[in-house]
Amino acid sequence: MKTACKSEVVHVPRTVEHVVAGQSTSDGAGVQLTRVLSYEWQHRLDPFLMLDSISSNEPGDYLGGFPDHPHRGFEIATYMISGRMRHRDSAGHEGLLESGGMQWMTTGSGVIHSEMPEQQEGRMEGFQLWLNLPAKDKMLVPWYRDFKSDEIPEFVTAEGVTVRVIAGTSHGVSSEIQRDATQPLYLDLHLPAGSHFAHALPSEFNALLFPYRGDLTIGTKIVPSRHMAVLENNANSDGIVLHASEPTRALLLAGRPLRQPIARQGPFVMNTQEEINQAISDLRGGRLTTQKGKQ
Repeated sequence: MKTACKSEVVHVPRTVEHVVAGQSTSDGAGVQLTRVLSYEWQHRLDPFLMLDSISSNEPGDYLGGFPDHPHRGFEIATYMISGRMRHRDSAGHEGLLESGGMQWMTTGSGVIHSEMPEQQEGRMEGFQLWLNLPAKDKMLVPWYRDFKSDEIPEFVTAEGVTVRVIAGTSHGVSSEIQRDATQPLYLDLHLPAGSHFAHALPSEFNALLFPYRGDLTIGTKIVPSRHMAVLENNANSDGIVLHASEPTRALLLAGRPLRQPIARQGPFVMNTQEEINQAISDLRGGRLTTQKGKQ
């Protein structure tokens, strides 16, 4: 869904604080992936908890998929570049995630879901982001929404940069996914060689960049392909400016930190260990998906 956009001006751009190489790992039933944002960065990059990247032409790397597993207390955004993945959950939701599409799920008070490939060969490429919920929203009724590729807002800047707005608002173009507490910005950027991209950001927001094809330059720092750049928080900064010397694709994420305690164990993210223990007890007692939650 292409639309017109406004320009954004950045006077004091952020610099790069850290460049982090992703960790190769497996999850689900043996799915091979790169953990871009791992456990040790969840406080520094609050409200973001995890970012995984799947990118493979080998069916053996992804065919096992992610059979039934539980969650409570956060949100999950799955964005597919290439491939087909079927979602089913205990709240009665079902959807097919296809190339260019996105799924957004609020796990809230509890849900058991599966994510299984619907292809036997070809490329599987995509990302899964975990976004924290504020304490007051952790027991919300689970919610789920599919977005087809043509439902994701998209615009092209004067520099020729194509921007897909997964969540939040960019250059006056808004996604349907808006969150008052965390105000997440989630962009997929396609930058031609020689282009730059500027985006205003509140100085208190935490932000990261992940170029997944090609390198990007921020200030004087080159961020290599498939590395995460943690952007510095500077009270004087008002945004970010990216430069691409080659055709590049990258994710830009930013959000307002919750600054609340994080208690995390496996598929559960709460505020206290007691709440984690309750989630485990509810799962074992068959109560996880019968919790009423709040509207």
